[in-house]
Amino acid sequence: MLSSTSPFAPAQHPSRLVLADGTVFCGVGFGAVGTSVLTLGEVVFNTALTGYQEALTDPSYCGQILTFSAPQIGNYGITRDDVESVKPTVQGVVVRELSRIWSNQRAVEGLSQWLARYGVVGIQEIDTRALVRRLRHAGSMNGVICGDLSRDSSELARLAQSSVSMVGKDLASSVSPRAGCQWEESLGEWSPRTDEGMQIARRTLKVVALDCGAKRNIYRNLVARNCEVHAMPHDTSAAAIRAMKPDGLFISNGPGDPAAVTATVKTLREIAGEVPTFGICLGHQLLALALGATTYKLKFGHRGSNQPVRNLLSGRIEITSQNHGFCVDELSLRAAGGEPTHVHLNDGTIAGFRHATKPIFSVQYHPEASPGPHDSDYLFDCFVSLMETGGALTDATMRTAQTRAAALARGELAAR
Repeated sequence: MLSSTSPFAPAQHPSRLVLADGTVFCGVGFGAVGTSVLTLGEVVFNTALTGYQEALTDPSYCGQILTFSAPQIGNYGITRDDVESVKPTVQGVVVRELSRIWSNQRAVEGLSQWLARYGVVGIQEIDTRALVRRLRHAGSMNGVICGDLSRDSSELARLAQSSVSMVGKDLASSVSPRAGCQWEESLGEWSPRTDEGMQIARRTLKVVALDCGAKRNIYRNLVARNCEVHAMPHDTSAAAIRAMKPDGLFISNGPGDPAAVTATVKTLREIAGEVPTFGICLGHQLLALALGATTYKLKFGHRGSNQPVRNLLSGRIEITSQNHGFCVDELSLRAAGGEPTHVHLNDGTIAGFRHATKPIFSVQYHPEASPGPHDSDYLFDCFVSLMETGGALTDATMRTAQTRAAALARGELAAR
């Protein structure tokens, strides 16, 4: 550990995190610091040990103060490539210890410097174990990070209490692109799959993606499978989508309350299933709402890289990356014609579904993420299969794609 006299040691900027229930955590600021610093957001936690840069640039964290439960963050710095959007999307960052040294041949700067450049507030040297326990017990709640020690903590707690709840908040519209574009970047050398283990479309398939805050790696996975991806604003009309004559429709992840994203739900009620349709995370919830199901807010959400899910069609267990605070109600989903395909093993919540007759399927987790295992990227293969056949998702399609991916993981398929 470097001493406080080291030229690399950060300057001390006392700061506080104050929760809406009045709980106060005193620490040291990093990133954007100073007595004028004050940021509000819903305080949530992520249990992943790595991937902080991907998490901080995930648009699904818009409006939230992200707590990392890993004891040290920042040790491998910031790279130009490991981002899911153009800049950090979080309201603030909470860590136990910010690493004073970053070491990575691909890194170009440190975490604190990067956050400061984008005006993002961080706080370290607090007991994140106690904070996570508080959030698990009481549920995710609003909070304030403040660098002005002259402000009373009770005043800051009242400020957090009066700030808008995540329920009913449409944040997808704030991170969705203003105009459409074609995404061309593929996985390249980062692909975990060989051509033999990946479902490559026999012809180029046009995919229209309703971008509610999409992670870039989703699009890279589609391009790698010979898809021409057109990322469109979340409120693109059904008529505009039809005019593009797509082979498939994709609905992305994103932040906020799915029930508040009424423009996308309206479009999906009209067009979902006309062509094979696939949703991830928020897209999963929006498809369920469009069919007539309901959603609800989880107590503290699922955010981490080791969430266990059972595939009900194959019986296999997947270790998945997840980031969501809302969930689809199972009874209403079944009543709307949906059938669960995946279930979260920690709490039994719906982690995926398909429509009984239409080519619609979705998952609540992130098959594009690579936290170590690549257990779930077979779902992109399923989407390609549906676009090539035009039929609904069958048990056989799911099992074939997952078996092929598992064979690659065991080394039974030749490397490229």
